[in-house]
Parts: sequence; structure tokens; C-alpha cells
Amino acid sequence: MVSFVFNGGALASVVLIATGKRRFNADLPVIWLTAAIYAYCAANLVASVVNNSFVRDAPHLIPLVTFLFFPVSYSTWSITQKTTLARVIVLSSMVACFAALLMAVVQQYWIGVRAEGGAGNPIVFATVVCLAVVVCVAGALSGIERTRNPLFYAALAGTIAIIYSGSRIVWLALLIAGIAVLLINHQRLRGRNAVRVLLLLAAVGVVIAAFGFQAISGRVDFLRSDWDALGTGGNYDTSVGIRVALWEIGLKAFHDMPVFGHGVGASQLLIKQGFHDQFAMDTGFNHFHNGFLTALVQAGILGAASLAAIFVVAAGNAARVLRNNSDPVERFGATMIVVVVITYLTAGMTGILVGHDILDSVLMVFLVCGTYLASGRQAPLMEELALPPVMEEQTLPSATQELLRARQ
Repeated sequence: MVSFVFNGGALASVVLIATGKRRFNADLPVIWLTAAIYAYCAANLVASVVNNSFVRDAPHLIPLVTFLFFPVSYSTWSITQKTTLARVIVLSSMVACFAALLMAVVQQYWIGVRAEGGAGNPIVFATVVCLAVVVCVAGALSGIERTRNPLFYAALAGTIAIIYSGSRIVWLALLIAGIAVLLINHQRLRGRNAVRVLLLLAAVGVVIAAFGFQAISGRVDFLRSDWDALGTGGNYDTSVGIRVALWEIGLKAFHDMPVFGHGVGASQLLIKQGFHDQFAMDTGFNHFHNGFLTALVQAGILGAASLAAIFVVAAGNAARVLRNNSDPVERFGATMIVVVVITYLTAGMTGILVGHDILDSVLMVFLVCGTYLASGRQAPLMEELALPPVMEEQTLPSATQELLRARQ
């Protein structure tokens, strides 16, 4: 649904801009971020051209359209008042946390599988819920939403859902992102806010002890046994062993084509062939369980550098806003960027960074909203620009009208 909504909305935005009902909102931070995003898309296209594999790679290049939609979506989303958009983000994150817990409980106890929501992948599910959890905490601490208790309850619900997903790397991402949000809002951690945060942390500890101890201890035991099997017996047929094998295959493939890569459609063939030749295993994946290694193999150094530039540019803009601005809405937008950068980079160390329709769409949503709230300017509607001067003056507050008449 998130892919359908974002990409479908972007297509509608293209129509609106093409018909003159909207116009591009060319904020400077957006220009820099768009340049980095488009450079990543271009690197993947160049890799296919260099390898003469455009026909093979075409189905894998189509999802890059989600990234190309970034400036278009920004131009139409930025007509919204910042306060309204911030509240929509916070409240929808709260709903997402409660919905995630409901799905996680059903899948854990009724179906008997790791929680994966509607994503079909526990890591993707946990990554998105992690973002929702931290946004709820950020929204409560920033003062955007006055009713804070439901946000803390939602954060707790989302945390339980993440535990049920069994995604160990996202547990780490949640911890790091949560600490970052507390540090960003440390000046507000006084009085009742400090008490609420302490109660939330205590509740999380109780929940982990009550509901998550078995899941966490089980996943940790699996990790330990996998490492032992790999280290002592050279057994790659485990969760950890397969990841290590994928990294070895990916590094070898990168060394073969370091500058331009093998093309975005070559990963499955390289992985299957690598497992067969290097490990005598019949196993297949479509990525290397490391976001930057996948980019290195598919688009070479150019692809990995441009992918890193997306996160560097976004984080740099957020850092400037947090350093210089005190407006709560703008700081909340910058916090969104910090959170998505931390979560994606952490989860991408052993999983997918980009290249999954849900993760790509959610990344664009956070970059669009976070950049606009942090440092964007609200775009006027074309109807407002078309109003005659007399009507514009009539729509202004009486005090502003008097000031304009005095200046005239």
C-alpha cells in the first residue's frame, strides 16, 4: 500500500505539474538532495550500458522511478502547512505502531511465524515500525502533539512488534535512533517530560523482560551457534554463514568490476554462481545482505558513492537545522531525517538498504517530509498566484491591509 500510495501520488503530481496546476518548489536543500538521488539512478543506468545488459536490467531499473519522483512529490507535498503535515506524520505513526502490534501478535501466536506484517519480510517490517516508534517519541518530546500519553503507548506497542519480528539488526537500529532522539530533545527532558521518558524506558524494560526475553534469548542463541558453526566447522549453511558467504561473493564480484559494476540485474546470477563455485551450495538471493556492497557490485564505486551521498547530504542538512534552528516543527523535520539515516544505515549493514519497493517508498516519504519541515518553504497554490491584487488584499487580515495601505 505504501508503494501504491507514494508512486500513485507522484504520478498524479506529474500530471498536476504538467497541466500547470502545480509548480516545482526548488528549495536549495532539495536541489542538492535531488542531485545525489539522480546521480545514484544515473550510476545504475551507466552500469547497464557499460555491461551491454540494458535489456536484462530493464525490469530492475524500473523501480528507480520511485527515486526520480522525489522532487516532483516534494513540489506537491510542500503546499501543506508545516504544522498540519507534522501532526499527520505523528498521528499516522501512532496508528502504524498499534497496527503493527496487532499483526505481530496474530502472526506470532496464531500463525506461528516471525512477525512480518504485510511486508512479507521481517526485516522490512521491523525497519518501518522502527521509524514509526521513534517518530512517536520525537513527536511527544517536540511538543507538536499536546496529547503525549497515547504516543508513548504507541511507541511501546511498536517496540513489542519489533521484538516479535526477531530482526536483531533493527533492535540495534531502534536503540541508536532512540538515543539520538533523546539527545536532540535533551533540553525538553525536564519536569513531566523527563518523568514520562523514564516511565517509558521502565515500561520498555518490563515489556522486554515479560514478552521479549524468550524471543531475544532465542535469537541470541542462534547467533552464537551460527558463529560457532562457522568458526569451528566452516559451516556456511546458517543464517550468519550465508551472510558471510554473500559478503565474500560480493567482494569478489566487486574486485572484478570495481568502477561501473556488473549491472543491477546481475546480482542473482552472481550469487547463485558464487555459491555453487565457492561453497558448493545451491542457494539464491537477489542482494548481498549489505546495502553498500550490493551497490558496489551492481553499479561499482560510482553507485556506492552516489548512494552514500544521498544520506550524507540529507544528514548534513539536518545537522545544520538542529544546530541553528529552535523552531519545534523544523527541528522535528530534521529529527525525521536523522532517524531515517540511522535506521537505514544500521539495518542495511546486514540486510537491504534500497532496492525494495517498501523501503524505497518509505525512504522517499521521510526525505520529502523531513526536508520540507526542516528547511523548506511552503509552495503557494497556482490559484493563489492567479488572484488579482485587489482580491489578494481583501483576503489578508485587516491589520495587514492597513499596513499595506500605509506603505502605499
